[in-house]
Amino acid sequence: MSIQFTYGVRGTEQANVDAVIRFVSKKELTQSEAVTPIVQPQIDEALRGRYAKGLFKADSEQTEIMPTLGLYPASHIVFVGLDQDGGATSLRLAAAAAAKALKKLLAVNVQVLLSDALVEGPAASLGVESTAQALTEGLLLALHDRQPLKREKAERFSLKEVALVPQGAAASAEEAALWTQGITKGRLYVEGVILARDLTNLPGNDLTPERLAYHAEELARELDLEIEVIDEWSAADQRMGGLLGVGQGSINPPRMIVIHYKGNPNSEEAWGLIGKGITFDTGGISLKRAEGMQDMISDMGGAAAVLGAIRVIGELKPAINVIAVIPTAENMPSDRAIKPGDVLRMMSGHTVEIVNTDAEGRLVLADGLTTAITRGATKLIDVATLTGAVSVALGTHATGAITNNDELYKQVQLASERAGERIWQLPSYPEYKRQIRSDAADLKNSGGRYAGTITGGLFIGHFAEGLPWVHLDIAGTAWLDSSRGWEPKGATGVMVRTLVELIVHQE
Repeated sequence: MSIQFTYGVRGTEQANVDAVIRFVSKKELTQSEAVTPIVQPQIDEALRGRYAKGLFKADSEQTEIMPTLGLYPASHIVFVGLDQDGGATSLRLAAAAAAKALKKLLAVNVQVLLSDALVEGPAASLGVESTAQALTEGLLLALHDRQPLKREKAERFSLKEVALVPQGAAASAEEAALWTQGITKGRLYVEGVILARDLTNLPGNDLTPERLAYHAEELARELDLEIEVIDEWSAADQRMGGLLGVGQGSINPPRMIVIHYKGNPNSEEAWGLIGKGITFDTGGISLKRAEGMQDMISDMGGAAAVLGAIRVIGELKPAINVIAVIPTAENMPSDRAIKPGDVLRMMSGHTVEIVNTDAEGRLVLADGLTTAITRGATKLIDVATLTGAVSVALGTHATGAITNNDELYKQVQLASERAGERIWQLPSYPEYKRQIRSDAADLKNSGGRYAGTITGGLFIGHFAEGLPWVHLDIAGTAWLDSSRGWEPKGATGVMVRTLVELIVHQE
């Protein structure tokens, strides 16, 4: 990322910039100018006038773009509503709103004024480093969207310089260091999300299982990490019946990708991060309807999240071990494809009756969990665009979760709260598992229409071998039909930052 961030440059010491961002609260707008100067007397008066008329209410995510007309050393000032009692998510949303305004202005050299209201409000409760990280994440994530593949390639809009400037009292050297650390950390998290978004947005004829393995190899090489790429022949030797069964209908053979991060070689503990990597899902013989099928390029969003997280973990180098596993295949209908009624023997030895070939993600993830366990994982997190049912239950605003261990789930939930990515736990009562009992095998791969997210998750959990495990169903949150907050239309890169927060804060 080539954007240059600086902290601590005074406005009078900097040449004209394209735009200035000023986060402003309702409280500031109701006080007199003498008590609370905002930017500049005439501009402040104009802003308060708009507030008095109800044109600018300083609501969350609301922006007001004002030309300075030579009254300030910047072409425009972007005022953004600030919730002084809000947390990191509120700051990310405010920064994202500012970023969208900057995009309209095509402003590439930007100054962010850090007012006393910001420093004494959110920064005081969150801490300086977390505040800087949240602002950086919101600003940069909102600017990154899908790059279309066109004959005339359009350059993606990007900032060049961002200066964070304390508006009140000068910060101490220690505080300045914390701002810089937060900015650096935020940029690194954003790079992981961008990797996940860009991979997920690739068309299916580009991102086949082999190509996904290639991207993983490039990432491992860049980070100097050990990687295994298990092809269809090695998968057969290791009896990965779920992976091979799903992939056998496609001309593009499946792969099992394993990346080893060894931050603490002396420890027997290791996180297993398993990401569903179905590079395109037609549903197989149980064919999906045509409407919306083009969005099934996103069915490897879990794999992208795991790779994005490994990108960040590999840079931060926490003293902890991680085994990242990506079972990747293409689910296609053909004369070779698995059929309803087939029985597969999984890597674990369990047998599965296929009742719906469109319930394929759980089959590859089952072998993914076994792969992670055989390589030493002691606790497991799987991330998958698993069920349409999770969107019916939670919409696009929360990721569904199933677990066999409440303590591990609480760790995941706290990480998600820090990242601003909502997770909602669904029940895992024993009665639900009865729905996936089979007369022909140990299990069947679908429990029917009712409680589909729960039964799909419990199917995967069957292969956790009793280890602490959390399943995250991102089918509703990994891909959006329209942008919101810091998430663009298309791939969102959801769960990258949650996974990083989970791993890094467990160091």
